[in-house]
Amino acid sequence: MQLNLPHYEVALQRGASGIKIFDRLRNKYVALTPEEWVRQHFIEFLIKDRGFPPSLMGNEVGLTLNGTQRRCDSVLFNAKGEAVAIIEYKAPTVTLSQKTFDQIARYSMVLNAPYLIVSNGMVHYCCEIDYSNHSYRFLKEIPFYRDLKK
Repeated sequence: MQLNLPHYEVALQRGASGIKIFDRLRNKYVALTPEEWVRQHFIEFLIKDRGFPPSLMGNEVGLTLNGTQRRCDSVLFNAKGEAVAIIEYKAPTVTLSQKTFDQIARYSMVLNAPYLIVSNGMVHYCCEIDYSNHSYRFLKEIPFYRDLKK
């Protein structure tokens, strides 16, 4: 499926359980779903076009929220191991809604990341959170790594 992201050469593998796509952050092949297609393209965009260091990124990062185990789709960390951005992906056919932002905002309550990004591969949003003033602002585009507050 064509996304609103730069093209990159994907590594696919066909097996008994279906088609898998290589996840460079987890260094393994994972089940190819529409959401995973978006994730892998978005990760490549962040690394190649926005200068995000792959060594400071993680996919399927676990956290505990209200006593329940959850997983963030992707998290970007700074050199001190603190979360800088949380990223939530949806399939291209899924409309990004308030529910999507509510989900990522709950993760942010645990990780205190200053940036929240959501993408369905077609539309991408990034907001910057100001925890001290209890406010946020949407950015016009996904920022470059060098421009993030770390």
